[in-house]
Amino acid sequence: MNKITLIGNLTHDPETRTTSSGVTVCTFTIAVNRRFAQQGGERQTDFFRINAWRQLGETCSRYLAKGRKVAVIGELQARTYEAKDGTTRMSLDVSADEVEFLTPRGNEEGSSGYSAPRPQQTPDMGGFTDINADDLPF
Repeated sequence: MNKITLIGNLTHDPETRTTSSGVTVCTFTIAVNRRFAQQGGERQTDFFRINAWRQLGETCSRYLAKGRKVAVIGELQARTYEAKDGTTRMSLDVSADEVEFLTPRGNEEGSSGYSAPRPQQTPDMGGFTDINADDLPF
């Protein structure tokens, strides 16, 4: 089974692109602190490149920004590429199956946020009348 769960903060704003076949992919990097500190008291940080595809990618590009905390569940994928100097290099990426936004509402600095539309103060009952539980015959 190939499954990884990460919780971290975005290191930069997400980048969105569309493949030649029209599929949207959103790419971002998260910084994940290790659970234990080294002997000097410093905590190490690992950086993971995340790829979110299709609708998930569109949602991530719309609501995520640098500094936001996210939880990512996905698959670890190895890829090789040729560097500018001509050498072949390997990279480990995470293909996201799920991304959960963990930054609380109101903690966004200077951004529009990702909150859902607020419900109306007086909900429309659609022709129904609100009744008291004491009025029920059963």
